Amino acid sequence: MSHLSLPAPSRRRLSLHDTKVRGILYQLLLAGCLLALALGIGMQTASNMRVRGIPLSFDFWNESAGFDINQTLIPYDALSSYGQAFWVGVVNTLYVSLLAILFATLLGFVIGVARLSPNWIVSKVATAYVELVRNVPLLLQLLFWYNAVLKPLPSPKASIAIPGGIYLNNRGLIVPEIHLHPGAGLVGLAFVAAISCCVAFWFRARSIQRRTGRQLPVLLVSLATLIGFPLVVFLAAGEPVSFVAPQLRGFNFQGGHQLYPEFAALLIGLSVYTGSYIAEIVRGGIQAVPKGQTEAAHALGLAPGKTLRLVVVPQALRIIIPPLTSQYLNLIKNSSLAVFIGYPDLVQIFAGTVLNQTGAAVQVMAITLSVYLVTSLATSLVMNACNQHFAMLKGDG
Repeated sequence: MSHLSLPAPSRRRLSLHDTKVRGILYQLLLAGCLLALALGIGMQTASNMRVRGIPLSFDFWNESAGFDINQTLIPYDALSSYGQAFWVGVVNTLYVSLLAILFATLLGFVIGVARLSPNWIVSKVATAYVELVRNVPLLLQLLFWYNAVLKPLPSPKASIAIPGGIYLNNRGLIVPEIHLHPGAGLVGLAFVAAISCCVAFWFRARSIQRRTGRQLPVLLVSLATLIGFPLVVFLAAGEPVSFVAPQLRGFNFQGGHQLYPEFAALLIGLSVYTGSYIAEIVRGGIQAVPKGQTEAAHALGLAPGKTLRLVVVPQALRIIIPPLTSQYLNLIKNSSLAVFIGYPDLVQIFAGTVLNQTGAAVQVMAITLSVYLVTSLATSLVMNACNQHFAMLKGDG
């Protein structure tokens, strides 16, 4: 019996005539050039900073800042470090950005749906809002809200009294201060439990609707649970939460929580401006849903409101979410305009005051840019997850 000898597998010889080899070499060459360029820029920058006496280290981080910040959500005073001032700026920026995203989304959805309303007045008013706000620069709108709307409000002595112990003047909105007494934690736990029950009931109602088509009163049950259960615990615990109204003392109010006009102007400006763009995204997403879907829903006897909520909007979200992500990113970056109206955000505190006092321009700017980069990437990650979720729902359908 003869044995057949198989030829040994031939090894591919590397050659510059091979397109893959040339491609790898070109990429390595480009990477080397970019690395050399980066090293050259870094060395030249370090040399120039030494010549001009600009600090190269981050030793300033733990030094005392020596300046006050009038709006802080975390503990801070003039003796705090520059690092603590940095975190104050980050928290203030994230706080106003998240609230503006919430309000802009709600406003944008309402205006976007209103643009498609069969009511002529509602449709034209929504259109006028979109066209006016989108074509005026955001900075001018912020200055308008701050200087033309909030600053002309009366002085504290002539404050506008709002029922509930709330006062409005040119120094902001002053609301009653919340005092927590023993047992207040039970109310908080009751509220968390109510939210958990609402979420569980929503999933249950969704499952029943998919199986049988029967709709449960999710909104009414959720409202009753969110209000009723914490209220019952609040009364049973002896009302452990109290509200202390602010009192006018001299030229200003004492006590209460103050919402500063700088914060309000920035929040209103970002919400109104971004909401106009979101309105157009919502309008386009709704119009992209085939009309046959609406006609089929009407043929099944669904009311216009339920048709929009249960049929049109869920399909439109697959089209709305990608451009909506860009608007959220723009809003976060546009919050840096707060410096023009005096709101202490990251740019004003860290890239402004801290940079001027320490002279560490490169370090401060690198940290500031990194914060906005990380925030934008995190926002994109969350929105991409939402987009994939609705894409999977489309595939299941």
